[in-house]
Amino acid sequence: MKNTITLKRDLSLSHVVTMGLAWMSPMIFFTSFGVLHDSSGGMLLAAYALAFIAILFTAASYGQMARAFPVSGSAYTYVSKAMNPFLGFLVGWAILLDYLFSCIVAVLMFGVNLNAQFPAVPSSVWIILLTLIVMIINVIGIKPLANISKLFVFMQILFIAGFCGLLVYKALEGGITADLNPLAAQEGVPFSAILAGASLVCFSFLGFDSITTMAEETKDPRKTIPRAILLIVLSAGVMYFVTAYLIQLTAPGFSYVNVDSAGYELMQNLGGSLLAGIFTFVIIFSILSQGLSSMTTVTRLLFVMGRTSLLPQRFASVHPKFRTPVFNIVLMSIVSLSALFISLETAIKFVSFGALTAFLFVNLSVIAHYMIRQKQRSPRDILFRFICPLSGAGFVLYLIALLDSASLMLGAGWLAAGLVYYGIRKFVSSSKESPAHVVTES
Repeated sequence: MKNTITLKRDLSLSHVVTMGLAWMSPMIFFTSFGVLHDSSGGMLLAAYALAFIAILFTAASYGQMARAFPVSGSAYTYVSKAMNPFLGFLVGWAILLDYLFSCIVAVLMFGVNLNAQFPAVPSSVWIILLTLIVMIINVIGIKPLANISKLFVFMQILFIAGFCGLLVYKALEGGITADLNPLAAQEGVPFSAILAGASLVCFSFLGFDSITTMAEETKDPRKTIPRAILLIVLSAGVMYFVTAYLIQLTAPGFSYVNVDSAGYELMQNLGGSLLAGIFTFVIIFSILSQGLSSMTTVTRLLFVMGRTSLLPQRFASVHPKFRTPVFNIVLMSIVSLSALFISLETAIKFVSFGALTAFLFVNLSVIAHYMIRQKQRSPRDILFRFICPLSGAGFVLYLIALLDSASLMLGAGWLAAGLVYYGIRKFVSSSKESPAHVVTES
């Protein structure tokens, strides 16, 4: 009898948390500082507070579904089992956009940043180099990858802690002149502006869902995955809140020349060229860790879709030595090289559409599974398994409505391609199952 080779269950709670934070990249606070500061009318802390409350509903829904179905597959698995397999395929196809293009975004940003530091070396060289590094580390095994991600995440947290320490020192040295109220409104800033800022800030929390694809490589996933989701969102929230508050106290009137490089300008303003140089160094490694985690996420989703025959069985293969889906890793590494010719703006639009679609249906799947199928309707269930996920779904719908027409068109085109693929796959499958010959009576 042939033994089935499975993924290796190696990940502890700390591994899973750091893998999620690596995908999220805490340094995104600085890389998106200018855009988010402008969109919220300078009320960045208030925008982060609103976004945190809103995203917490969806994070709780992922935790609920991870307990019910402690297997890999993320939104694809949850919606398939709780609602409908066909709907699950569409959601899985949509989330594939998020996970796949996150890899492309990571290698593209790596190339852009390194090219800015070393103009003599084309960005294409850095893109190919990072793709090879990410591929090799992912092939070797999940635990070495998780340990590397842990190191890079620790590097980011250490930088953020040091930066906050510098802000505290400057605040005490120069005297605090700003309002100590963390949510103090600036004159002339309407609540609608803060809400608009919060809608963009939500994307700083993307990544907590990625760890659900690693359930079959996690020890005791039924408990570990929900705990990790909560820790990831809370950790990110604390880092964002504290940093935004201290900037508000220390540099309330800070202005920047270029919205895209506002974070770098902030470093130069507060710490000179030394801090700016360290900042750039940490950013590069944060992008590397995001690329590693993104590759893990997309290859595990493909693994589950291959195992359920929605993709060819080849996608469900596991290397006997490394216990990783090597075929998926190599294939996705090749796809990641599309960063050589795709624009960053287009890639980000695909990520946004895929993530929000998955968030919407995971919230709804909680209601479908617990309230409808399991008929769990106690007052506690109504609060946590109906009102909370419904609130999460409502906010996600609001975010989807804010996407520009190009994002919606790209997403619709991708779903249409998925429907065509699904139809062809089902037709081929039914043809194979039909009798190959006619049986006649004797």
